[in-house]
Amino acid sequence: MSLAVEHLSKKFGEKVAVKDLSFTINEPGVFAFLGTNGAGKSTSIRMILGMLAKDSGTVMWEGKPLDIMKEQVGYLAEERGLYPKYNILEQMYYFASIKGMKKKDATPAIDYLFSRLKIEEYKKMKAEQLSKGNQQKVQLAAALLCNPRLIILDEPLSGLDPVNADLFKSIIREERDSGKYIIMSSHQMETIEEFCEDLVLLHHGEVVMSGNLNDIKRSRGRENLTVKADRPVNDIAQRCGLTLVEETPNGSSFKVRSEEDARQMLKEMLSSGINVIKFDLREPSLHELFVEKCGENTEEKEPEVR
Repeated sequence: MSLAVEHLSKKFGEKVAVKDLSFTINEPGVFAFLGTNGAGKSTSIRMILGMLAKDSGTVMWEGKPLDIMKEQVGYLAEERGLYPKYNILEQMYYFASIKGMKKKDATPAIDYLFSRLKIEEYKKMKAEQLSKGNQQKVQLAAALLCNPRLIILDEPLSGLDPVNADLFKSIIREERDSGKYIIMSSHQMETIEEFCEDLVLLHHGEVVMSGNLNDIKRSRGRENLTVKADRPVNDIAQRCGLTLVEETPNGSSFKVRSEEDARQMLKEMLSSGINVIKFDLREPSLHELFVEKCGENTEEKEPEVR
């Protein structure tokens, strides 16, 4: 067991921000830390890092309380922040010094990361002269500068164009494959499914889903059906006990009670001479699970206390 978060809780006055959060990361890889806006993710991350006092609970790394002043931890915060008026290279040396790195050790690390992120030309520029995407690259470089074993990435792909998003993904894969422990918080469910096997989902500060994503999906079974045909099929679906979820140009989506109901629908479609273009019966996606667990209107909820 390398990282163990046990019974973490935090209140701000009467507001419960996080309630009894527990999870473990036993092996290197990417762990998903998910939730709606205001669910308590950033508060939890700050408590894990020791940046915010917790009301109760423990955070253990390698069997000892996690102390980021003693352990090398990389952190890319959701609230991006460089010193706008200062030279980028000077800032990198400053961040390295905070991690206890000497300049002679930091220089090759900076050179490698800036080359890998394609930002060598910006070393001598001020942060305010860089685009938001390039500032984000600089901050990812700062997070990885000390070659940390534990890396926390809070919305790492937010605001990136597709080219730079792919670049960030390739670097995350490299870190994962080199044996790092990575916690990723993101609202991009496809990215989470691409990288993460295990997850925790918070809603109003409480865990509403946790465990291995494939196991969670498998336990639900193939309950989602997408059908595209040359004629409307809603009447057949209704007769077979399927519930219409939505209709799009790519087909109609139904909720299925059992695979037998789906097979019966396909049988009736074919016997009716309907040309079936698409018939996709599958397990629920992470997006669908997320909406199911946290899907009520969250727009009017209080923002997360940071």
